[in-house]
Amino acid sequence: MKARIDQIAYALPQQIVTNLDLQKTFPEWDFPRLEKRTGVYQRHIASINETALELAVSACEQLQKENNVEFADVDGIIFCTETPDYPIPSNACLLHGQLGFPSDVLALDVNMGCSGYIYCLEVARSLIVSGTATKILLATGDTYSRLINAEDRATRVLFGDGAAVSIINASPEDATGVIDVKLGSEGKHYDRFVVPAGGARLPISQDTMKKSVDKSGNVRTPCDIVMDGFGVLSFFNATIPGEVRSVLSRNHLTIDDIDMFVFHQASRVALDSIMRALEIPDDKMVNNMRNVGNLVSASIPVALKMSMELDQVKPGALAVLCGFGVGLSWGTALIRI
Repeated sequence: MKARIDQIAYALPQQIVTNLDLQKTFPEWDFPRLEKRTGVYQRHIASINETALELAVSACEQLQKENNVEFADVDGIIFCTETPDYPIPSNACLLHGQLGFPSDVLALDVNMGCSGYIYCLEVARSLIVSGTATKILLATGDTYSRLINAEDRATRVLFGDGAAVSIINASPEDATGVIDVKLGSEGKHYDRFVVPAGGARLPISQDTMKKSVDKSGNVRTPCDIVMDGFGVLSFFNATIPGEVRSVLSRNHLTIDDIDMFVFHQASRVALDSIMRALEIPDDKMVNNMRNVGNLVSASIPVALKMSMELDQVKPGALAVLCGFGVGLSWGTALIRI
């Protein structure tokens, strides 16, 4: 038995913030340079009452509308988010209640960021292959805007909010589906992308609300994302090409055999660097950052779905999905669509 990504739907907040909007507030920011590096010109930002859970519910409604999907035979829910509605309980349990699932449907959260979709895909596949489940509803969503200081140009320009839901189904061995997954992590580099305050180690206090300015002029508090952009980029430039080559090699494939590469939409400079290192033709690379930004755990499924909407993905295509980010962690999946 194998597992396959059967359907995908996504939901983005209605509020759109363009670079022109930001430039009115921050005329001193060098937007031509920022746009060249990030590849982002606008992003969807959640309203004060919009959460990852609500966006996931909207994505589920969109999935039912687009594909006439019935959730009656779903026997597992996985929710990947780093911005849950509450510290306790899990978003998966909340989604379970919102959708009215029966009590024999498992529900669990996974606290991961940009590699989360690949990690959760492997969790879903493992549940299906083991016989624990046959149909998994995988929700990936974040409202990173809640964790970004408005004066931090390094993160403010890059990230957007959104959610995606994927149906992961059991499929016969000879059918389309997930062929191989390889995961990895380097936890010793956790501080290259971190929110220092707000957890049990450093609870929120008056001190954690105090602003500081780094050497690049980015303004943050310990309650905000602190990103070492160069450190993150250099690490993944040194790691990801080799990981992709490893997955291809152990499946006796080359770059030429792959129809499409869907990397986490980290930034334009990150994708360009990976593309050069692997010598991937431009027409095989998915890039949808321009209008949505970096969507964290929802990045890969939204990019894949948008490619399907543009008819860039054909049934039977062989694709590599690769996520990398917070942790630091990464994952690569080889799939037949």
